[in-house]
Amino acid sequence: MFAIVRTGGKQYRVAAGDKIAVEKLSGEAGDKISLGDVLLAGDGDTVQDVNGLTVSAEIIAQERGEKVIVFKKRRRHNYRRKQGHRQSLTLLRILAVGKEEKKAAAPKAEKAEAAPKKAAAPKKAAASKEA
Repeated sequence: MFAIVRTGGKQYRVAAGDKIAVEKLSGEAGDKISLGDVLLAGDGDTVQDVNGLTVSAEIIAQERGEKVIVFKKRRRHNYRRKQGHRQSLTLLRILAVGKEEKKAAAPKAEKAEAAPKKAAAPKKAAASKEA
C-alpha cells in the first residue's frame, strides 16, 4: 500500500519501509511521528479513501543538506556577494500506512489531572500581591 503525504510544503509518495528526507521536523532520532496530511492512498492500481488514514514514521536522524552557493554580481560596479546555505533535513523511515487508532481512555485521565492545576493558580497570585 502506498500513500502521498504532504509535509514541509512538498509531497512525497511513500510506502512501508521507505526512507525519505523531509524539511526539518521537531524530534530526536528514534522518536515516532505521525504524518496526518494524506492526500491520496492506494494499493496497486486502485485508489482508497483517505479519511482517518495516517502514515507512521520513525526519525532516523536530523541532518543538513548540501551547501548551496548564492552568488550575486552586478557588472562594472565592483559588486560581488557570496553566501552559502545548508537546509536542515529530517530523515524518516516509514513504518506503516494505515488507519488511525482511537484511544478512548486517554482524555479521561487528562481531565483528572487538570483540576489540581486550577487550584494551584490562585495561591501564586496571592503570593505576588503580598510582595
